[in-house]
Amino acid sequence: MRRIIFALLFSLLLSGCGIYSFSGTSIAPDVTSITVYNIENQAMRINPLLSNNLTEGLKDKYRRMTKLDLTNDEGDLLVEGVITSYETSSIAVTAQEVASQNRLSVTVKITFTNKKYPNENFEKSFAAFEDFPSTTSLDAVEASLVESIIEKLTEQIFNETVANW
Repeated sequence: MRRIIFALLFSLLLSGCGIYSFSGTSIAPDVTSITVYNIENQAMRINPLLSNNLTEGLKDKYRRMTKLDLTNDEGDLLVEGVITSYETSSIAVTAQEVASQNRLSVTVKITFTNKKYPNENFEKSFAAFEDFPSTTSLDAVEASLVESIIEKLTEQIFNETVANW
């Protein structure tokens, strides 16, 4: 019985302060909206779908994981960014000096602005990668690699902007 009472009091305490939630976010109660601007692609190598898919992935993450209203302009929170790098590299070399593994890497520079709490503002780069066998062409696996990289990037950006982990 004591455990039940303690659990109820604890959950009331958390929900009463209005800052913490069970989804892991820590958003002040007076912050009600977010704007995710189009993530521009300024990388030397361009994947034509990356910019739009990353932008939409971020919007979807905020929509699903927070109660923030997604606005087209001038939200309480602003997320802006540029893709600065999209590249492949060899990461494992065999005894015959032939690459056995390749890596697709994406780096995004994000500018986060919290209009109500400017001390939370930042500009930071986030990077994610996926490896693939050198016997496979990038064209054959690029779509699935990019999808996985976008998931990783959106998770990192989300955590840094509203989860404060």
